[in-house]
Amino acid sequence: MIRVAIVEDEEAVREQLLGYVQRYTRQYGTTFEVRTFSDGVEILEGYRPVYDLILLDVEMKHLDGMETAQRIRALDSDVMIVFITNMAQYAIKGYAVGALDYVLKPVPYFAFSQQLQKAEEQLRRRTRHYLAVPVEGGLRRLDTSRIYYIESEGHRVRFYTEEGDFAAPGALKALEEKLADRPFARCNSGYLVNLAQVQAVQQNTVQVGPYELQVSRPKRKSFLAALTDYIGGDGL
Repeated sequence: MIRVAIVEDEEAVREQLLGYVQRYTRQYGTTFEVRTFSDGVEILEGYRPVYDLILLDVEMKHLDGMETAQRIRALDSDVMIVFITNMAQYAIKGYAVGALDYVLKPVPYFAFSQQLQKAEEQLRRRTRHYLAVPVEGGLRRLDTSRIYYIESEGHRVRFYTEEGDFAAPGALKALEEKLADRPFARCNSGYLVNLAQVQAVQQNTVQVGPYELQVSRPKRKSFLAALTDYIGGDGL
């Protein structure tokens, strides 16, 4: 899941960009968590580095996009910034704050979707980590960022991934140890969840990609603590 902030002072444009993100999800299956802000002051208030991508309007009334980007960069060196602007000459200045790119208004969906694809690929390069999983006839190289969760099945485990599910010999505890430095946590004794794929938690269930899983009472506190720590302390 990619966490996105849209910072735009025109409500119609904010709604348009939000609609484009939803359209991209329908088209490509990528999931997003989106927050919208009406100006730079609003996103900077209590800013925490929890976003993967910020779509930032340049011309805003209270605090313009360039100044907002400079202040964000002082707090967050990793977040990707794409400027939304009426004038290309302003956007070119964005490279001084490490902007990924810019899109000119009026924003066409195709140009916008290209920026989301670019951001998605950048994130994959940053976070790519592989497991060598034994399968019949050899090993399978599995990108851990594409795992939804792993289920214990006795002396085997089942991987639920963006490409489908498959079983392999092994123990969940051994995988948990291998993934100790990655964002994985148990929501119950039988499931090891990729926290980057969590979309929502409601009482005793967690939505992980397209799957709804049970959160057990013994694991609830540690699971929520791990999730809160992963997303930067803001909760869901």
